[in-house]
Amino acid sequence: MRLLKSTIHPDLDNPQTNANGFHRQAARGIILRGEEVLMLYTERYHDYSIPGGGVDEGEDIRQGLIRELAEETGAHTIEIVSEFGRYEEYRPWYKAGFDFVHMESFCFICSIGETLGDTKLEAHEIQNGMYPVWINIHDAIAHNEHTMAHSDKKGMSIERETFLLKRIVTELL
Repeated sequence: MRLLKSTIHPDLDNPQTNANGFHRQAARGIILRGEEVLMLYTERYHDYSIPGGGVDEGEDIRQGLIRELAEETGAHTIEIVSEFGRYEEYRPWYKAGFDFVHMESFCFICSIGETLGDTKLEAHEIQNGMYPVWINIHDAIAHNEHTMAHSDKKGMSIERETFLLKRIVTELL
């Protein structure tokens, strides 16, 4: 899959030579309806993100994406239409045992059934106030940019999400 961007968090010193990190793969689904995009809004971070998440050990990336979309958005009749691109990042890890995570997000263009069913969010997602929402893609970008400029509680993923949204506008709309 084509590499869209590779980033290293400014708090990290050359993580490629530091062995105290781990690798995580995630799958993300781009679902458009005209200029509306299906996003996850998270109250804790006041941001919009593309639905998807970590792929389980031994799980195929595409199967992981279908599972994550169903869990996070309640989507059904999920079809992966095509690959969009991969976003790679090295960022600090604040839990015991590792200094950083090497995260690869594999993004796919998807189609889903007309209506969303019930979500099956994880406890931390519920606690963070996460829920699926259709939003105009330009409004989502503007919202995330405002959060990046004015919020001290923003998450580390907002830069990735905003970059991806801008690429979607450039390449798919």
